[in-house]
Amino acid sequence: MADAILQNFNVLASPGQQPIIASIDIGTNSIHMVVAQIKPDLPAFSIIGREKDTVRLGDRDPQSGCLTEAAMSRAIATLGRFKTVAAGLGAQQVIAVATSATREAPNGREFIDRVALEIGLQVDLISGTEEARRIYLGVISGIEFDNIPRIVIDIGGGSTEMILGDSEESRTLSSTKVGAVRLSTMMVSTDPISESEFAYLQSYIRSQLERPIEEIQSHINPGEAPLLVGTSGTIETACEIIAHQRSDSRATSRAAGLRLHGFQLHLSDLDRLVSKLRRMKNSERAQIPGVSERRAEIILPGLLILQEAMKSFQMESLTFCERSLREGVIVDWMLTHGLIEDRLRFQSSIKERSTIKIADKYGIDLVHGNQVAKFSLVLFDYIQDKLQQMNSEARRYLWSAAILHNSGHFVSHSAHHKHSYYLIRHGELLGYSELEIEIIANIARYHRKGNPKKKHDAYQQLSRENRQIVNQLAAILRVAIALDRRTIGAVEAIGCQYHPATRIFELSIVPNQASDDCALELWSLNYKKAWFESEFNVRVETSIINAP
Repeated sequence: MADAILQNFNVLASPGQQPIIASIDIGTNSIHMVVAQIKPDLPAFSIIGREKDTVRLGDRDPQSGCLTEAAMSRAIATLGRFKTVAAGLGAQQVIAVATSATREAPNGREFIDRVALEIGLQVDLISGTEEARRIYLGVISGIEFDNIPRIVIDIGGGSTEMILGDSEESRTLSSTKVGAVRLSTMMVSTDPISESEFAYLQSYIRSQLERPIEEIQSHINPGEAPLLVGTSGTIETACEIIAHQRSDSRATSRAAGLRLHGFQLHLSDLDRLVSKLRRMKNSERAQIPGVSERRAEIILPGLLILQEAMKSFQMESLTFCERSLREGVIVDWMLTHGLIEDRLRFQSSIKERSTIKIADKYGIDLVHGNQVAKFSLVLFDYIQDKLQQMNSEARRYLWSAAILHNSGHFVSHSAHHKHSYYLIRHGELLGYSELEIEIIANIARYHRKGNPKKKHDAYQQLSRENRQIVNQLAAILRVAIALDRRTIGAVEAIGCQYHPATRIFELSIVPNQASDDCALELWSLNYKKAWFESEFNVRVETSIINAP
């Protein structure tokens, strides 16, 4: 049943089109953009533009933890410039994602709203796990795994993502709150760093990485020997410094336009570099080729994260991959639009697979869930075709909410709709942004009992447009749940017919057994239909049709 439903989610591009997409990664330390031309026939993409600006969005107010006005203004100015550059390169769409600094700040949502208002750019706030997934997508688009699993480490300003994956899927996805900017701000007050601060920093990093490293190690199969891949600014800077020390031809990569992609960094070289940098002042580090003034302030904590990870995994070397989150956003766009059918095919159903995974985790009755999802999508498609257009992604939200609406039973039957909201909101629902997860959780929250009220903070914090999405889809979900009231598949199929003159929405019910009058389903539908009628301005009438 689920497979049949998933087939309806493929969106194919027109033959011969080579769309241009811009991807922006709003990080704690820097904002990056890549502009890519998609080549559907391969499928692949080519980078036709890159931009970077170190805005230090993560320089938050020490008392409140909020993003500062200065940092937000810098970021908005940079994003406005990037948007202009993207348009100049012919980008038809700009996809922006925000990570650690924004998702942790109390005013992170306010920042996102300001970006939308001031420069007309929509930003998706993604979870740490979702960030890790897209980093993995970026890496597998740039490195051939050759059937050898890889451990990927991405050290950002606010968090470190670690992934174990092979050429078909990511086995573990983790995001840990240790990053170069975060640790520098929290734990380094001396210049050069004192012995005591250095020792404490090492100890703290070790304790924070212990759990994700153990999780990765537990998913390595007997006989496997994974290789280590590193991405992003801290590791790239380390590679560039070491390339200079080796007199490698790639030492002037940034100036000459050459690439560090594929560069091998050895633990012995990293140990020597850490030993050297810990004895230098920030001003002295900034004189090292490849180290900017802003990078000089934060590079030592970042390298200690890498050093600890390599030692814990007992890895003597690492391969640098120039592709990471921003390229992963491009790959995710290609997957969403059905442009990848080869080794990435498994990833194309990430939203659906993670939904089913959560359903399994919380012991959800998938027979009932799939039945509700089937009826929900029939109703959605008919309304979309005959009554009114809804958000293009709403169909996916509805499907996930339909599958997971009863997840709250895992906690308690009493008020389980409220527990469903919590479990969905804080579960690992991959492929969706934080806002999309919030919408799905709210849809499930209102599958029963009262309608949204002003005192419901989670609902009220949504925009007016998103509240409407929740209202419409939750109303549909209630009707679909009523149609499987006994959870025995009593209703085989449904049909819809709308009569504009009378605004009657006729719902035809086909019983699974001709002798079954589906009285309980009809009673439940009559009880649940009021919100549906109000949202779509119709009057629902029902009839029983026995299949021939």
